[in-house]
Amino acid sequence: MTPLAAFLAGALASVTGFGIGSLLTPVLALSVDTRVAVAAVSIPHLAGTALRFWMLKGHVDRTVFWRFGLMSAAGGLGGALLHTRASAPALTILFGALLLFVALSELRGWSRRMRLTGPAAWAAGATSGLLGGLVGNQGGIRSAALLGFDLKRDAMIATATAVGLVVDAARMPVYFALYRDEIAGLAEPIVVATVAVLAGTVAGRHILSRVPEHWFRRILAGVLAALGALMVVRGWTD
Repeated sequence: MTPLAAFLAGALASVTGFGIGSLLTPVLALSVDTRVAVAAVSIPHLAGTALRFWMLKGHVDRTVFWRFGLMSAAGGLGGALLHTRASAPALTILFGALLLFVALSELRGWSRRMRLTGPAAWAAGATSGLLGGLVGNQGGIRSAALLGFDLKRDAMIATATAVGLVVDAARMPVYFALYRDEIAGLAEPIVVATVAVLAGTVAGRHILSRVPEHWFRRILAGVLAALGALMVVRGWTD
């Protein structure tokens, strides 16, 4: 995990609500097993998410958080428990295809006609958490699902961040139980990445404040499309 990649990951997450795991996991997976990379990256992910929450805590939509977030955390825990048994390539392709569909729906305006309420919000939370826990990349699918709610820019990022904290609390004990020794062996790069992620998070917050509301969802859709395409290619070549 290079400091530059970690800085960029923190900045991206401040603008889109996700990105730390999306960027850092593939980088670390070049040198260690992907499952170990997912577990190790959860530490800088938690640090960046906690700082981002502190900066945006006043914007959290409590209704969406309770309806969507708790089920997402439960799904994330289940996905983390199944992580070691999952068929990673097939799930990665499915994950990427879903992100591409969500991005296309937003860019084409279809998502504006679909709003998640009641049981649909609970189902979206559980499904996004489960898929994210299985693949080890929850932020992208979480932000994609949150596009189904009528949230403004800061409220969407803040709510995604609050959910991310709950999900981290649910999944990290599982990762540490499974990969404690491997994580300990990566202590130095984890510390460096954590510091860089925190710096990037602060920089990204300043960038977010300059993004116009009417461009925010399009920017988010573009990032989701790029991540989805990357996931499909990665799953296809694994």
